[in-house]
Amino acid sequence: MIDYARALNEAQHQAATSGPGPVLVVAGAGSGKTRTIVYRLAWLAEHGVEPDAILLLTFTRKAAQEMLQRAGQLLDHGLTGVRGGTFHAFAFGALRRWKPAWLDDRPFTVMDAADITAAVKHCKDRLRLGRGDRSFPKTQSIVGLLSKARNKEVSLEDVLRKEAFHLLPHATGLQELDAAYADYRREKGLLDYDDLLFELEDLLRENALAAEALRGQFRHILVDEYQDTNLVQARIVRLLTGPEDRMTGNVMAVGDEAQSIYAFRGANVRNILDFPKLFPGARIVRLEENYRSTKPVLDVANSLLAHAAESFRKTLFTRKEGGEPVRLFTPLSDMSQAALVVRRIRELLQLHLPHEIAVLFRSGFHSYMLEMALNQAGIAFRKYGGLRYAEAAHVKDVMALARLLLNPLDLPAFARVAASHSGIGPKTVEKLYLVARSGDPAATEKAFAKFPGFLEDMRLVERLRAASASPADILAALLEHYHPRLESLYPEDWPRRRQGLEEIVQMAASYTDLDLFVADLALDAPEEEHDDPAEDKITLSTVHSAKGLEWNAVLLIDLVEDRFPSRHALAQPEDFEEERRLMYVACTRARHSLDLYAPVALYNRAERGSRHVGQSPFLRELAPGLVEEWQEGFGGALSRRAPAGSLASARAAGDDAPAHAALPPWASRKRALHDAVPLPTDGEAPPLFFTSSPAAPEDAHFCHCRHRIFGRGKIVRHIPPDKVQVNFPGFGLKVILSEYLQMEN
Repeated sequence: MIDYARALNEAQHQAATSGPGPVLVVAGAGSGKTRTIVYRLAWLAEHGVEPDAILLLTFTRKAAQEMLQRAGQLLDHGLTGVRGGTFHAFAFGALRRWKPAWLDDRPFTVMDAADITAAVKHCKDRLRLGRGDRSFPKTQSIVGLLSKARNKEVSLEDVLRKEAFHLLPHATGLQELDAAYADYRREKGLLDYDDLLFELEDLLRENALAAEALRGQFRHILVDEYQDTNLVQARIVRLLTGPEDRMTGNVMAVGDEAQSIYAFRGANVRNILDFPKLFPGARIVRLEENYRSTKPVLDVANSLLAHAAESFRKTLFTRKEGGEPVRLFTPLSDMSQAALVVRRIRELLQLHLPHEIAVLFRSGFHSYMLEMALNQAGIAFRKYGGLRYAEAAHVKDVMALARLLLNPLDLPAFARVAASHSGIGPKTVEKLYLVARSGDPAATEKAFAKFPGFLEDMRLVERLRAASASPADILAALLEHYHPRLESLYPEDWPRRRQGLEEIVQMAASYTDLDLFVADLALDAPEEEHDDPAEDKITLSTVHSAKGLEWNAVLLIDLVEDRFPSRHALAQPEDFEEERRLMYVACTRARHSLDLYAPVALYNRAERGSRHVGQSPFLRELAPGLVEEWQEGFGGALSRRAPAGSLASARAAGDDAPAHAALPPWASRKRALHDAVPLPTDGEAPPLFFTSSPAAPEDAHFCHCRHRIFGRGKIVRHIPPDKVQVNFPGFGLKVILSEYLQMEN
């Protein structure tokens, strides 16, 4: 017999050895959820439950196989016969035995992803949707929208209104396509992934013989990651335990409402929150001992959860001793944030292997400036969740224009720009290229006359090549020219792509030569097929892609309003609460070290400069004293903010303790211009920006000015006849023509 009391902690033991009836195991992050399920399987087998009477439902086949293998190793006789797998695989097995009535004894086939895309395209072509209209979404995007509406069990129009408002004009056509796709599947005896779940639910409701057979066979049901179930999956679990008016089966759901972060896929946190109501008499077991993180990390995670609108109140704790303090850094800008993160990573690499370090962010485009900084520093990385910046198609489009500006003979760039216009095939590209490289303006104008859009591209490139503009200004002009085309090339998600493109001007702002910027971006190449071992690279990842993973050191960036939480999460309370859970998941990925970054300003092209942003509300909610606060001054120096009642009180009493005491080793010890740099308060209005102004007077030493790219800075030197040297926070010293600055009185 297995010694469960010795192998498990008290809460795990209670869950693994619980008796009949419904049980909800609320498993906090890093609390040994999988171990508990493994021992539960072994305990059931040791106490006379036949393996074929146990059903284990998971979200991946790999997870089910691992649990069953580990449980079998605990038992002398192994554990074969348990039905374990995904909801979809279980549904297929049931439907294979009891076919849906509408099939009329016909065979059915399950469609794979390629089949689904081909079927939707067939229906789209048959309805003649999108012909001649480049704003109509592409087939792959349509598949995602249709599936999302079914999984969330809302109308397609609701999905468009909330997540793709720019596609609302096509709502009627997409609804017709949805109906045609449904008819197509019925006519040809096909089921897609979503059909499997809904057909199984119908089977359990309408076929009493099948329902009783399944309930009689599976007397114990275990569901992993219950917080990630959608509405139909939760109903299937409920129906497998007995008729809706009475429950006869035993079900154990294991999950954590605080890690429910997949609403965009259809997951519904209400399933786990309402479990005690849906399964009367359910016992709740909380797994709160954390085996992953140190106490400082868990204190921050617990403080985040304390403000949740609705949750199973739990407090994570650990028996580990010590642990680094959680640090909150306040960079002056998102660009200087990248520099600080690189400096911190250099120090962490002295303590940890690269694969034990991760930088996490809310959305894929938040890492773009950091990617550039890491490349310049020679620090290798791999990215999960979103493409690397240089790999994105819309970025390649803009950079092709920039490459032509630098090298008119760049055939790949020429071909890419040409491909963005309709009616230009490979042969035409070759002919136009030969004319363009001849250098004859009249011949070029004549050859390009049939393609006015492409001709305008070439004219713009020529104008910019002749101008003496900065890389940032050149790219700003290219973006303005490219934006209208973005909507037609990428109709399904152009707002997201446009948001990502805004970063390119800020990334180029620190360069004086366009060719260096283009080269640096090109050197950020896609990973080779045979990549270096994982330990040679640090990890960059969105938080969604990081769930289930852990690292020794985690750096969480862009913790400011409109980024974390996402601006789209502010409209609905449930969306805001999911963002809180996302922050909790991010923090609990850290084993030993957790650094938080909240820049004071973000570059904003609409305002033609940097704008002040407030800290994330999740940071403002943290209990006092949980984090060490550090702020960046001019030149990148860091100074520690005094906690209330300590250094601040000492100064009030006349103590001259230095503000830079106890600097972390990676922080610059060069003194800033002042001991502490005053930072804007949350209530302070964002600064105004201007495109030009009167020239600076000769005695303009140390007065402040504003620049449309770099924001607010301090003039430190006048350079006759018409230039000044300005110190811009986050960008350093710049020599700029006075006419491009707005002077402050």
